[in-house]
Amino acid sequence: MIRKAVLPVAGFGTRCLPASKAIPKEMITIVDKPVIQYVVQEAVEAGIKEIILVTHATKSAIENHFDTHFELENQLEAKGKDELLDEVRNIVPSDVSIISVRQHQALGLGHAVACARSVIGDEEPFAVLLPDVLVDCDGRDKNDLRGMIEAYDATGQAQIMVESVPQEVAYKYGIVALEGDAPSPGQSAKITGMVEKPATGEEPSTLAVIGRYLLPGRIFPLLAETKPGAGNEIQLTDAIDALRGESDVAAYRMQGDTYDCGHQLGYLEATLSFAKRHPKFGEGFRELLTRYSQEG
Repeated sequence: MIRKAVLPVAGFGTRCLPASKAIPKEMITIVDKPVIQYVVQEAVEAGIKEIILVTHATKSAIENHFDTHFELENQLEAKGKDELLDEVRNIVPSDVSIISVRQHQALGLGHAVACARSVIGDEEPFAVLLPDVLVDCDGRDKNDLRGMIEAYDATGQAQIMVESVPQEVAYKYGIVALEGDAPSPGQSAKITGMVEKPATGEEPSTLAVIGRYLLPGRIFPLLAETKPGAGNEIQLTDAIDALRGESDVAAYRMQGDTYDCGHQLGYLEATLSFAKRHPKFGEGFRELLTRYSQEG
């Protein structure tokens, strides 16, 4: 069972400017919780017990969010605000630990993942979750990350989460080539190649990589040998290609919905989706939607 997850949070969030100038993009809220909290909860629901934040000196707000805040808790307790106190104290379960390591230079996603090597080691498989991507599996018995872990446990194959995208926008994504037909949602198929932002009409499929990976510890030595690629950065996809030369890597087709919260429209869509069913604010939010749609 995979118990560790790496969350690369050291980036500057330039796609979210100016909102991310003074606060980490991962701390921008969806309704009443920061994006990073949803991602951590996704990992916890999948059975992850150790979260490794690959962070930067400017991102202390993320670490503080998951830390104990004695003064705030004392104030809430003294004022009898028990519901808020419970929410603050239970952001993560007590049996889940959160560790931070620093990425001192922005040298790419592959480099960020490699920064966690000293914590994970070269023998243990682990998950990677990109923190500006929300994966929503509301109403399902298990989330997609849990499905990926089960596929890894059953086959021993690294798993890359993918979703189907319209062919006309496939050029915006990393697209996988597969052995045989595309898998059904919740199933995996062997990857035979990965193409980053293919030219229109040359995409090998319409299954796009969306920011969830399950990888063996073997990826760390491969990352150490990976030369700078696109953007003169250490690319995780290059190391995964090298891994494919040694063992099978599979594409897990997600069942839920995904939102790119690193982009303004993706963030707004996520806010709409989560707000409509929020247990406290959902009813009022739906009334607002009705009112503004009538006025429009």
